Parts: sequence; C-alpha cells; structure tokens
Amino acid sequence: MTDERPWVLHVDLDQFIAAVEILRRPELAGLPVVVGGRGDPSERAVVSTASYEAREFGIRSGMPLKTAVRKCPDAVFLPVDAPAYEEASASVMAVLRGMPGAVVEVLGWDEAFVGVTTEDPVAYANSIRTAVFEATSLHCSVGVGDTKVRAKIATDFGKPQGVYRLTRDNWFEVMGARPTTALWGVGTRIAARLASHGYRTVEELADADEAVLVAEFGPTMGPHYGRLGRGVSSATVDDTPWVARAHGRETTYQANLTEPQEISAALRELASQVVEDIRAEERPCMRVFLKVRFAPFFTVNRGRKLVEPTYDPDVIAATAEALFTALEDERPVRLLGVRAEMVPPEGGYDSPRSTGRGGPSAQRSGTAGATDDVAPTT
Repeated sequence: MTDERPWVLHVDLDQFIAAVEILRRPELAGLPVVVGGRGDPSERAVVSTASYEAREFGIRSGMPLKTAVRKCPDAVFLPVDAPAYEEASASVMAVLRGMPGAVVEVLGWDEAFVGVTTEDPVAYANSIRTAVFEATSLHCSVGVGDTKVRAKIATDFGKPQGVYRLTRDNWFEVMGARPTTALWGVGTRIAARLASHGYRTVEELADADEAVLVAEFGPTMGPHYGRLGRGVSSATVDDTPWVARAHGRETTYQANLTEPQEISAALRELASQVVEDIRAEERPCMRVFLKVRFAPFFTVNRGRKLVEPTYDPDVIAATAEALFTALEDERPVRLLGVRAEMVPPEGGYDSPRSTGRGGPSAQRSGTAGATDDVAPTT
C-alpha cells in the first residue's frame, strides 16, 4: 500500500526570456543580458527580464532601460521577441502536460501549477526539471506545497535550478519571521497598511485579529490576508483553458505626443490592432477602455460601454478619442492604450480561477473557504 497524496507543484522557468535568448546566442552565456523594448537603452522602454549576471548589478524586471544601462553599461541589450518566447513556453507546457498524472494550470509564459497525486513529490519535481531540460534545454525550479500559496512561495527558495518543499509543517519555521511582502500577492502598499496595525511579519499577520483586518480591508480581503499569513489557499489545480475577457494594446512613445492629430492617429492605430485581436476571438467589442500616461508619469484610465457590440475600428477609436477629450488635459502624452472588452462567450465565463500572476484570489477556490485542514501532512 502506497502513501500517495495530492500535491501542488509550482514550476517556474529560470530567467526564462533571457534563457531563450542565450539558447539562440550561446556566446552570451555568462554575460549580463537585458531584454526589453527594442533593445535600445536610449529609448523609453522597461526591462522584461535580466539574466542572473545582470541582476548582480541591481537590474530588475520593470526597470527603465535607461536606468539599467547606467547600472551596467557593458550589459548586452536585446529586443523583445514575443513569438520566440511563446513557442518556447508552449514546448515547456507540453512537457508538463505529458508528465504522468499531471494536471496543469498555466499562469504565464514561464510558470504553471502542476497538480499530482504521488508518494514522493520531491522526486516528481526533479523528474519535471529533468524532462523540461531534456526537451527544451531550459532550466526550471519547482516549489512543492500542500497549497498553491505555499508551492508558489517555495519556488523562490529553490531558485535557480532547484526544488524546495514548503508545507504546513515548516511554514512558520521558514516564513514566520519574514516580512509580509514575502507573501504572494502582498506588495509594499498593503504591507504598509498591515504594519500600521502592528502586523509586520508573516507570523504576526497569521495571528492578526480578523476584526481589525476586516475593518481595514473589507469582509473579503481582510480574512484573505489573514489566511495568506497562514499559507492557506486552494490546493486545487484547474486546467480549464483561460478565456480572455478583453484585448488591449498600448504604446509608449519615444517623443511625447502634443498635437491633437497625433493623438487621434495613435488611437486609430491602437484600435485597429485591438480589432485584429478580438476578431481572432470571434467576439465583438462591447466596452472600450482608454489608458493615458501624461508626462512626466501621471496615468489615467477611463471606460465607456458601446451602444451595440462592434468590430468597427473607427467606432472604437472614436470612443477612445471621446474619452480622451473628456479629460480636458493638455499635458504631453507619453503613453496611450486602448482595450476592448468583448461580448462574453456563449454560456458565459467559468468561475474565476483561484490564482493569477498577481497573487491568489480571495474568491471561491482561492483562499476563501480554504482551511489548514486541507493540507496533507508529512
């Protein structure tokens, strides 16, 4: 009789985008590599990823390329090649789906949850690492947990090219003294609000007065943050294909837009790109959203429901332009974005997944309703 139990594994590809580029250019191995924008650090763009060598200079994802080049003038800067990353990601996800007994929930190009019932989750995790590398030459790290939150956080302890196990049994030993920002889905602003009530560490948050959390964050998010402090979340991996609700395009302009005709032309171009995306979904636009970033860095978002659904780029562009005009703001424009919310698919949308790239959901199968008792012990 075997002692098989359900486990959640979080697979995260190491320095994924940079690794894909290095596979294409082996001479870059060991060098500080930065991928972002068009690969020109003199332009307005941000770092998509940086190799481990580049990270040693303090370069991080989301950092302006101009800042990155100041930190490491000798870094190799490369343009983003989305189709190459999509192809590499698809190959990795195919490997994961081919693992014995695996249920795979894709989170993005470079990460996925794998649900599996096994008596040795660490051995299974290592078999994933081996299979992914043999098929793609890409390295990954794997977090092993009894909930999604614990598996996701465990991965960071396993990086690079390793496996780490984080369960109810060692949660507070590993996480208790760490700041609340160490939790998936808790950023600096939330951490500051928690700290204002005396909850600075994970263990303090785990022991927090729920009434205090509810008063600060509301009846849904308050208890959610308390459960995060205990590592509690769903342990169910959902392989239901994700269905987009909207498609959007945005552009950061190398020179600020100042003339009305420039802005109008830019919105028409963005609307045309968005229509290509929603036509591929065969679901027309029913609501238009506009994103504007004025110089130096002030961002505004607005939205408007259409009279009737449409694929007409002129209607979408005109709606976006009307939203812009209503702002009555004459500051130079640094960025524009247009997003089209589509008509729901027949039968509507499935229940929201328990997770996303930004963190676990507080709803349904996220942390709501989860208990410490669902976690298998070892």
